[in-house]
Amino acid sequence: MVEAHSGRRRVAVVLTTYGRASLKPMDEASPRVVEDGWGFVEIEGLGRFRDVKLWPGGGRAWDWRETGTDHRPGVLSGDVAELLDHEPDLVILSRGRQGRLGVSPETLSLLETRGVSVVREKTDAALATYNRLAAEGRRVAGLFHTTC
Repeated sequence: MVEAHSGRRRVAVVLTTYGRASLKPMDEASPRVVEDGWGFVEIEGLGRFRDVKLWPGGGRAWDWRETGTDHRPGVLSGDVAELLDHEPDLVILSRGRQGRLGVSPETLSLLETRGVSVVREKTDAALATYNRLAAEGRRVAGLFHTTC
């Protein structure tokens, strides 16, 4: 990452997972979770999702089919790669509402290698932790599974 200025905004020039450079505002806030329940989560400014990826400045639906994710071994390195493009200080990985979603050892190794702290909690606690840290202005990202 290289810090630069674009007009009046501080930005970072970031090389994305796909090898493209992009400008990312350094002051992007992590979007707030406004409502959640079994099978859904609603994100301020983004809408309602079944499972969701969130990062400073945005988020999108988390489609497990993109990487072949399943409950075991769980969250894969490919699932977190997009989050890392946004340079979070911390990544929250929800384990599902009943704690059935695992995390692959390779994923934890990737996050450790990148120097990114990790929190693994059941979804209710993960969402509460995420909102608290986002409200504190932390560069927090997360993967949230809204069922089992």
